Amino acid sequence: MGTGHYFWVIFYFASLCSASLANNAKINFREKEKKVLDQILGAGKYDARIRPSGINGTENMPTYVYVNMFLRSISKIDDYKMEYSVQLTFREQWTDERLKFDDIQGRLKYLTLTEANRVWMPDLFFSNEKEGHFHNIIMPNVYIRIFPNGSVLYSIRISLTLACPMNLKLYPLDRQICSLRMASYGWTTNDLVFLWKEGDPVQVVKNLHLPRFTLEKFLTDYCNSKTNTGEYSCLKVDLLFKREFSYYLIQIYIPCCMLVIVSWVSFWLDQGAVPARVSLGVTTLLTMATQTSGINASLPPVSYTKAIDVWTGVCLTFVFGALLEFALVNYASRSDMHKENMKKKRRDLEQASLDAASDLLDTDSNATFAMKPLVRHPGDPMALEKLRQCEVHMQAPKRPNCCKTWLSKFPTRQCSRSKRIDVISRITFPLVFALFNLVYWSTYLFREEEDETF
Repeated sequence: MGTGHYFWVIFYFASLCSASLANNAKINFREKEKKVLDQILGAGKYDARIRPSGINGTENMPTYVYVNMFLRSISKIDDYKMEYSVQLTFREQWTDERLKFDDIQGRLKYLTLTEANRVWMPDLFFSNEKEGHFHNIIMPNVYIRIFPNGSVLYSIRISLTLACPMNLKLYPLDRQICSLRMASYGWTTNDLVFLWKEGDPVQVVKNLHLPRFTLEKFLTDYCNSKTNTGEYSCLKVDLLFKREFSYYLIQIYIPCCMLVIVSWVSFWLDQGAVPARVSLGVTTLLTMATQTSGINASLPPVSYTKAIDVWTGVCLTFVFGALLEFALVNYASRSDMHKENMKKKRRDLEQASLDAASDLLDTDSNATFAMKPLVRHPGDPMALEKLRQCEVHMQAPKRPNCCKTWLSKFPTRQCSRSKRIDVISRITFPLVFALFNLVYWSTYLFREEEDETF
């Protein structure tokens, strides 16, 4: 055999030996890790019921627990129940001098546990929690890391449904602040203090998506509470959500505007089209009432007036006003028709009387006619009346009134008052509605900026 063949045989056996030594080293390393765990957590050596000492092993100092979290998702924000659901990775870190161990010259970076009951744990709870659960698929999503210096890191993935008291006065032009509060249940501040971890204590996933809200910003703070049994440490995160207005603009505001405008179509219909105008007014009124009830069904019954209540209430008033306008037009039309009929009857009677008198004069051949004077005396009342009329015509012409000029296009005739009511309504209703829109949007949009106290 050649020299090259011997070289490859030697290289093969050397590789097998090195792999075997590496496997033995790993086995030995795992055995050492097990030995370290047994050494610090063995029976009679560590008691998980006893609180760790304070800084530098000081017994009369509290244990400081540093908290941080990673906000994974927000599934929903419920306006009716005033709650929101969140999924997060929650982390706590503290120091327990009893858990120090030899890191084997830096080879053993940390020990990993999956059983939280083997070490002491802070008694933290979420004070505004309604429901919550851990994640156990495929394995429980929890771990505990013990570092050589005795530092303990606890991490767990949880889903929570939290209470979020809301102020809906500006709904749907509002911003809501939802909090996540964490506090100690049994240990007072003399024994346990929660602190936010320095440097980005709260992290939020980049592609966080909410259907009708936008997470604008968040703020970490402290909320220690004092009770009869002592003072308890508390942390909180305030999340500022801005409601997306585009959904409500398409689903509520534009349809309500369309219903109001449709109700104005009756102003352009003839007064005699009673079935068409009545059906149009009643249909728009019922549709607007249904729209209002549907909006209120998705909101909690509160004691104050919301921005959406003002909008729907005014729109409902405009639709109802259009229906009342037709009732007024119909009454005015019948009243004018009755007056016109009475005038016609009176003219007919006067004409009949004149015809009868003319017949009598024609048949009386012996009647004598007196010559009327061509020139009247100054004291004659007829001459004075004509003189006054001439003086009126000689006066300077007044400045024409645009409104009267426009209304003069509809002279006095049958149903003239009803026609004028319709014409005035065609201008008045849109102008008043436009003025309402100006006041509404300017008021609530500016109030939204002023009431932002985050």
